[in-house]
Amino acid sequence: MTAVRERVRDHVAANPGVHFNAVVRQLDLAPGQVQHHVRSLRDDGALAVDGFYGRTHYFPPETPEWERAALALARRETARDVLLCLLDTCPSSPSDVAERVGVARSTLEHHVSNFVECGVVEKRRDARNRVTLALTRPEDTVRVLDAVQPSVPERFVDRFERLVDDLLD
Repeated sequence: MTAVRERVRDHVAANPGVHFNAVVRQLDLAPGQVQHHVRSLRDDGALAVDGFYGRTHYFPPETPEWERAALALARRETARDVLLCLLDTCPSSPSDVAERVGVARSTLEHHVSNFVECGVVEKRRDARNRVTLALTRPEDTVRVLDAVQPSVPERFVDRFERLVDDLLD
């Protein structure tokens, strides 16, 4: 295995769920180089690749499906803030979460629908048909959030996405 390929593999192992552009930036490699080495690592079974909501994410091959989705989503700042809020005050109403996170209800619903689809969050309805949000696997969610250490460029991209969401609301 080449030194560059080992760097890519080791970077993914240290940052499960990292997306393509972050690998390019953080390892200071050309996009074509990353594509080549990722393809080889995937073909050799040393890397798993999954797409989540417009981004390609890389994982160690032993990463379970639920954890892949949770890691990929938690790498987005607003989504991560929603998870942190739910860890703090779970179960919680969508309006409370939106207020605590500081996002519009429509932005929250976008993230919550992704979480629900991936089995990270569930929507519960009470007898009066009021919705509450709850984490499906709180202990595993804590572990996922511990594994996600966003870099400064990732934070800027996430904040730009939040700005665009706010402008569209």
